[in-house]
Amino acid sequence: MTADPTATGSPAASGAAHRPFREVTDAHGRVYRVGETDRDILGHSRKLMVYLPWIAMMAISVFEYAYGSAEDTLSHAHGWTQSDTFWILSVWVFFQAGVAFPAGWLREKGILTARAAMYAGSVMCVVGFLALSHLGNVWLAILGFGVVGGIGAGLVYATCINMVGKWFPERRGARTGFVNGGFAYGSLPFIFIFNYAFDTANYHRVLDLIGCYILIVVFGCAFFFKDPPKNWWPADIDPPAHTGGRNTASSLVKNPPAVRQFSPKEAIRTGMLPLMWISVVLTAGVSIFGISFQVDFAKEVGFGPLVAASSMGVMAVINGVGRGVVGWLSDRWGRKPTLVFVIVVLGLAQFGVIWAGDLRSEWLFLFFAFLSGFGGGAFYPLFAALTPDYFGENYNATNYGLVYSGKLISGLFGGGLGSLVVGAWGYNGAYALAGGVSMLAACIALLLRQPGHGTRSTPTPQPTG
Repeated sequence: MTADPTATGSPAASGAAHRPFREVTDAHGRVYRVGETDRDILGHSRKLMVYLPWIAMMAISVFEYAYGSAEDTLSHAHGWTQSDTFWILSVWVFFQAGVAFPAGWLREKGILTARAAMYAGSVMCVVGFLALSHLGNVWLAILGFGVVGGIGAGLVYATCINMVGKWFPERRGARTGFVNGGFAYGSLPFIFIFNYAFDTANYHRVLDLIGCYILIVVFGCAFFFKDPPKNWWPADIDPPAHTGGRNTASSLVKNPPAVRQFSPKEAIRTGMLPLMWISVVLTAGVSIFGISFQVDFAKEVGFGPLVAASSMGVMAVINGVGRGVVGWLSDRWGRKPTLVFVIVVLGLAQFGVIWAGDLRSEWLFLFFAFLSGFGGGAFYPLFAALTPDYFGENYNATNYGLVYSGKLISGLFGGGLGSLVVGAWGYNGAYALAGGVSMLAACIALLLRQPGHGTRSTPTPQPTG
């Protein structure tokens, strides 16, 4: 690794740092900005950039993971059909995933800061719940909750995930998984509220309070959000030499840093980003299908409301905890092997749910709900960590926005089109199709590889400060 003598900075030049930095280049031409610690830039430990995004993610988790438990009451209160409620969620998923790319592009152009994205997202989230509470017209509900609420939740989600990836480039799997997990198990209290204390007499008050809760939590966390400088790397770790603590060194061997910083166009041309996008489309579609239909399938089979609510609660908890566990495992096993394992588990769980329903076994049903929750959430942080592993951190907001945008397609066939498949083939046929789709996604994930090896690129001159 060589130093670039023209790329040195001082506190006055950098504007944010409190000590000089230098930019060094490795054998592949990748540039690292070293010398500044997290405390020099933030004034405190970068660990806060894990805990605050985690809290914000828990706040917005009620949108997706608790919505299925509220559908019956919403249908009775507003006179909606089952298809209406499914399409409201599908539109929400479409915009929640679709905003990641434009938001990332705006952030990397300096037009939208992380803090501003969170502020805007928090306001749009409360508008979404107010629309769900007070608008009986299904089209207005789709506009308010699906479009506005979806964009708001997407701004918060994408900002939180990218924040972790930027501040922990050397060991991002566990941290990304931990933050991503909050998006699932944070919904647990609301799942039981919607199943046991949510009815047509109090739904206005409950939904309004939830919207205010999201606004306060996300707005409070956003106040402390700040991105690191471009190319920043922890001062005490030499990435090409894989030095540092024992766990950090092991993680860097299994998941080496990207050979250079790939722009979105360059990432697409490698062929790896399109493969990741297709895999997200298929896997997220299976996950959203499970979230949308598990409670209804449990009731269809004849399980009581406690089992139906518990199965969704188990799915949400394991969905979230599993994200943290696989993030930690991926630091040790490698990102790609862990991803393939998770997607295969998700596929097997779909066939297991059919088996449990045929046997009318509540405990077996809860077990496969456990596996489905694990697989249905754990792949998200793996893709979030794999993207900067392959393409670097500087364009991660945009590159991951492209990868995550696959969810906007899967939201359509996982929720809305899933309801059509259930109507035509029944639950068993729909779950069998979901299992097959998951296995196909696992085969596609086997084709992934880190791009850029074997080439020496000339680094683009980096500005100081």
